[in-house]
Amino acid sequence: MENDQVLNEALKKRFFEELTDSEKHFFLKKAKELVYKEGYLVTEDLFYYCYFITLKERLRGTEQDIADGLLRYIRAEARKEIEDEISLYKSRLIKKETTQNNSSRLIE
Repeated sequence: MENDQVLNEALKKRFFEELTDSEKHFFLKKAKELVYKEGYLVTEDLFYYCYFITLKERLRGTEQDIADGLLRYIRAEARKEIEDEISLYKSRLIKKETTQNNSSRLIE
């Protein structure tokens, strides 16, 4: 239990240090949507899923500013890595949701 609290504090610190105000708003909007509309559990995986979606949005905002070929390549590689992380955490969220639903059916 104490480890969870330490982890939550570390995630909260990372959230406040790394994201701008508009990114925090985007992150929280996405997290609320996933919890209330999609029914996902509030977990570390949800944090990272929303975090990487927010980073993807940040990259999308810089696309017009980059004209240099090398920088475009670096951005494309970063986008690919971010999308891989998004896919990973999305599958973990779905797996946890499926496990949770199966557990609740067993109880009934």
